[in-house]
Amino acid sequence: MALDKSLKLAFKPVGLGAQVSEILTQAILEGRFKGGDQLVENDLQAHFGISRSPLREALRELEKKGLVVLVPRKGAFVKRITRKEVDENFPVRAALEGLAAKLALANMTEDALKRMSRALEKMSTAVRTRDTKLFYTHHLDFHETFIERSGNEELIALLKNLRMQSIWHRFSYQYYQEDLEKSFKVHQQILGLYLKKNTRAEKLGALVENHINVARDRFLAYLEEFERS
Repeated sequence: MALDKSLKLAFKPVGLGAQVSEILTQAILEGRFKGGDQLVENDLQAHFGISRSPLREALRELEKKGLVVLVPRKGAFVKRITRKEVDENFPVRAALEGLAAKLALANMTEDALKRMSRALEKMSTAVRTRDTKLFYTHHLDFHETFIERSGNEELIALLKNLRMQSIWHRFSYQYYQEDLEKSFKVHQQILGLYLKKNTRAEKLGALVENHINVARDRFLAYLEEFERS
């Protein structure tokens, strides 16, 4: 169990289950728990100082997110990543995120463009310092901005789950290093199209979709190498 003092509850006006789910989600995404690790209920109850009910609520939420598997009479286990899951997640996300990018073109605002520009600046810093975690933190913000501007709530909800799983896939393999510089340049192009007048939605959507499919190919190649080593 990768529990430490940094995993603490900062009480908020929301349910305990939601708070614990948020903390454990971040711990899984950051690789503190590995695929196959058991989340022992008694240990978690004692660590967070909560009863069984909110903890089980949190574990059910983690199961919905695709991060945990609940096995009857055995408990909760961090889900192991398979090649099939990666192979299926990325193309679906690519198509839907390309659609979101196209829809956002008609709904883009100055505030959203400024938010994407700030995220891109932080990504540039992360490229220079080779800080993968920092890069993906602001990469997430960049993408979430135009996804939100799509204005399609169903699409936003679907992508939230798909994107969380793709980030988890990456961070679960702590030695995986995507070519951050190439990824950064693609995001420069995406922002450039949003800033440019008379951009065709189809061109923007195709750029976003291709970017995600290229990331999929790189990650699958890495998995093959990782599994052979």
